Amino acid sequence: MKTKTTKRPSESGQAIVFVVLAIVGLLSASALAIDGTSAYIDSRRADTAASAAALTAALTRIEGGNWRAAALATAAANGYDNNGETNTVELNTPPIAGPYAGNSEYIEVIITSRMPTYFARLVGVPTITSVANVVSQSKPSQMGEMFPGYALVSLAPKSKCDKNIAFWVHSEATLSLVGGGLFVNSSNPKCAFISFGSGSIRSLDGGRITVVGGADIQKPKLITPYPIETGMAPIPYPLPYQLPKGGCGTKIATFDEETMTVTSGTWEDGVFPPEGVSELGSGVYCLQDDFIIKGALEGNNITIIMEGGNFKVDGANAEIDLSAPHAGGFAGLLIYMPPDNHGIIQLNGSDTSKFVGTILAPSGDVRIKGMNNIKGAAYHSQIIGYYVEVDGIDVVEVNYKDEQNWDTLSMPEVVLVK
Repeated sequence: MKTKTTKRPSESGQAIVFVVLAIVGLLSASALAIDGTSAYIDSRRADTAASAAALTAALTRIEGGNWRAAALATAAANGYDNNGETNTVELNTPPIAGPYAGNSEYIEVIITSRMPTYFARLVGVPTITSVANVVSQSKPSQMGEMFPGYALVSLAPKSKCDKNIAFWVHSEATLSLVGGGLFVNSSNPKCAFISFGSGSIRSLDGGRITVVGGADIQKPKLITPYPIETGMAPIPYPLPYQLPKGGCGTKIATFDEETMTVTSGTWEDGVFPPEGVSELGSGVYCLQDDFIIKGALEGNNITIIMEGGNFKVDGANAEIDLSAPHAGGFAGLLIYMPPDNHGIIQLNGSDTSKFVGTILAPSGDVRIKGMNNIKGAAYHSQIIGYYVEVDGIDVVEVNYKDEQNWDTLSMPEVVLVK
């Protein structure tokens, strides 16, 4: 008797199906790995090309050239030639959308890249599209105040805690800031700003105390406002401003011993002013040696350019009344120490003295020793130095008003913002 057997389905057919599915899976994985990597690389290349094109466009526009042609040339040099098939390069000013839409200072570059695939086309993906969108800003030069919002500025990008201190107030000096705050550019994380002893600062009218690095404050209650702002963004150094140009030319300063008067120009006879002079004629004074004030000195409509030497007020009893010009290229500029002079500007005076106009020493050491404001003494100045020290026992007032001080051109800026 024969036994009936049941035939099992062919296992070989099932194996073929599994093999096919495995091959498809491997192909998909290969497509993802190979084409995905290529797409990532292309996306990064497009972003780099768009950034370069945006920066080129902004810089060329500031320089007055054909920024569109420059941007397209830069994109082409980076592999995106705007051929309409594999890539397009779109230029917009102002940007068509986003936070900078409508602002003509900004230039938008959009690069669209269509990359053909190798393995992904087998699963129905013939191309991969990536879009790079970058915005740059071309900020033109503008006439205005230096460091808006600050009456006192320390420029040193770096400083130490025991010497070459960026900013410090000590002894019993009180610094009263009116019309603007304090900016300290040093990145020292511990002591860019130092307050020792009973040295205090009162920044009024909402003025800020802003420090790039950190602070060492012995008595926080003596600082207003407190806490101060630390860890702020630095300002470029050398300065992003056009510094004063020109000087005295061929004009030579003269001294009349009979009338004890001085005329403006370049002083060639050592320390200035001559002994016995108590009044300066209007104009620009250019000095290679020290300017030392020992007694009373008045001068209206003057600019003092310290090409060499130091500016020093020798004593707290000196009666001083100096003010900057109201018009011309040096309008609002009282004392200027050019960047190649690393000298000292030491400020002091009686309790009725006044300085009116900007005191600018981009590489110099500014030392404010006094000038008590109990009878109205004040620096009606924006004071800018490389290092700044406030010392003594007086309540020193810096009362800053833009209209009394020097305005200049800010340098053109090119910034990648997106």
